[in-house]
Amino acid sequence: MKLPRFFGKKRGHRRTGSQAWASFGEGLFHAVLLGAGVVFGGLLASGVAVPEWRINHDFPPTTCTVVAKGLERLAPAGSAAGGAVTWQPCLRVRYEAAGSRQESWTRPISAAPTTDRAAALTRLASWRLGETVPGWYDPADASHVVLERGYNWWMWLLALLLPGALLAFGGAGVARSVRRWGKSEERRAAPSRLSGLLHPLAGSPAQAPDHPGVPACDNHVNSPGTQLRYRLPIESPESWTLLGFGLFAVLWNAILILLVVGAGLDLLGGRTDWLLIGLLVPFACVGIGGIVVFLRGLVLATAVGTTQLEISAHPLHPGGAYDVLLAQGGSGLFTSLDVTLELEEQATFRQGTDTRTEKLVVWRQPVQSWRGLQLASGQRFEGRTVVSLPPTVMHSFASEHNYVRWSIVVRGAPARWPAFTRVFPVVVFPGTVGPGEPAAGHRTEATT
Repeated sequence: MKLPRFFGKKRGHRRTGSQAWASFGEGLFHAVLLGAGVVFGGLLASGVAVPEWRINHDFPPTTCTVVAKGLERLAPAGSAAGGAVTWQPCLRVRYEAAGSRQESWTRPISAAPTTDRAAALTRLASWRLGETVPGWYDPADASHVVLERGYNWWMWLLALLLPGALLAFGGAGVARSVRRWGKSEERRAAPSRLSGLLHPLAGSPAQAPDHPGVPACDNHVNSPGTQLRYRLPIESPESWTLLGFGLFAVLWNAILILLVVGAGLDLLGGRTDWLLIGLLVPFACVGIGGIVVFLRGLVLATAVGTTQLEISAHPLHPGGAYDVLLAQGGSGLFTSLDVTLELEEQATFRQGTDTRTEKLVVWRQPVQSWRGLQLASGQRFEGRTVVSLPPTVMHSFASEHNYVRWSIVVRGAPARWPAFTRVFPVVVFPGTVGPGEPAAGHRTEATT
């Protein structure tokens, strides 16, 4: 059997990665998450959920008589080296179970283990010899009896949230990997097309009515500008990444809070659950790391400020010139702020048994550059310029295997923050300059 290659064809000084191994690695990662969810969920269900459910639903009631009582000495691992010893009140009760008389030792749920022996004795004294108390016994083992029923709510929430999150993330990732395995790039892209700009099967309408193969621009003309006619939509994958980190941080730290509450309740009751405390350490590290990554991304997104771009007309035509207004928020010094017009081509093709997708910016034209901008807090920089298209350029095009995409790209370099790139797609129709579109040679203005 021939294994897939780790690397594809060498291109210049680099090698393209193998999509087969990338899909396998992604599927394996999500399979590990799915397996962890199954194992952890099974342990919580078998150790907490199922026993409590059986006690509250399957155990028949009986009447118990206290015939003896005492303290059970619980010596945790490492107690010989000075570890704390805990004391657990215990009762020996006599009761009727399935027509026979039974005697058994039991631990009341409300009498939690404690390191304070005097407190344990005080709690034990609340039960008197010879008194009768309600009880419930196990129909499968009559020697097992409990004197109290109820649910440990935080363990139930933990049993639902943590395995549920692992199962959801892992299961969705495995399903996506299985669905994508062995399929070409264009088939994998077909159900997830989000914009008529790149994919003619989506959007309303998918293609321009008078220009087959040219993506429609409905999504580009549904937002009016404040000074020019349209405000262009922005492609911001960083926003989705930030949202994903935020959801992960919220979910993970909600689970962490449940663990901390449970450990705190145990400590207040004088019981030390070392397994739970051991889980807190890695959970806290991951939770704090998630918060730090999210806050860092949030600070970067808000400190730099929003970028807005307005244009005088849309769609664009070869040979046309269009007024553009750039509005950049933020504060502090921007060493540079550049606007360029770019043409990107993408081709999807088969190379042997592999499906390859190549993207390349084939044409780039500088539009305007600003240097040494000092932005004051609460204000924004506004710069007006003109985007001119040569009369012989290729119009926008989209198909299953190829697309030609035009974009106005804004690149900024704040002095105190990482540089950023924000992309504003535009659609270029074939033909001459449309009615009402200005000629080239407009004056460039900038205001703050």
